[in-house]
Amino acid sequence: MRRLLRFLLLSLILLLVFLGSALLAMRFAIHGREVRVPKLTGLTQSEAERLAVSQGLVVSFDSGFYSAEVPQGRVVSQAPPPGAKVRRGLKVRAARSLGPQVAAVPNLTGQSEHAASINVSRYGHEIAAAAVMHYPGAEPNTVVAQSPPPEAKKITSPKIGLVFAAADNTQWYIMPRFTGHRLQEAAREVQRAGFTLDQVNENPIGDSKPETSGTIVWQYPQAGQRIAAGSAISFGVRK
Repeated sequence: MRRLLRFLLLSLILLLVFLGSALLAMRFAIHGREVRVPKLTGLTQSEAERLAVSQGLVVSFDSGFYSAEVPQGRVVSQAPPPGAKVRRGLKVRAARSLGPQVAAVPNLTGQSEHAASINVSRYGHEIAAAAVMHYPGAEPNTVVAQSPPPEAKKITSPKIGLVFAAADNTQWYIMPRFTGHRLQEAAREVQRAGFTLDQVNENPIGDSKPETSGTIVWQYPQAGQRIAAGSAISFGVRK
């Protein structure tokens, strides 16, 4: 009876050892057929194919993509990604770079915001940024400047920056104080700033002295008021 038990126990041990060895051998066999996907991005087609073959893999090239970073003809993307564990013989899908996308830049000056947006999209671009500024003489809410400029060549970025004329495109100024100044001096400043000297009224004062003659004693508009570009200004002058 003891001999029988010993025989059965020994047989069980040998069976477990056999099963363990078989599982271990199978595991080594499976992992022995696995490889890591190499990095193909940035390589030429021939370089990528040679590297893949050396790892027991096959490369399949799909349609290309525009890229400003990867030179034309080189691998711009791959799947599976670099470092992934795969079985030998797997097909790695890759795409070649078509180089930077070059597109013409339309002339958007004078166009409304809506029209400019449509034309930017039609040329394959997008509005990167938009600013608003007072631009005398321009229609409100129209393009007064753009970057890149119209008809620029070899533009690789699809983004265009636009500057629009403000909805209230009147340019405003703060009226300075001219009282106490000589009329001749004030007239030069007014004209230099783009305003109009409307009228000059003499204000007779009996005790005026020669050195104060021609001095401004009142003004319109008053100092500190907001006035539009080209406004007319009037002065009262000591006689």
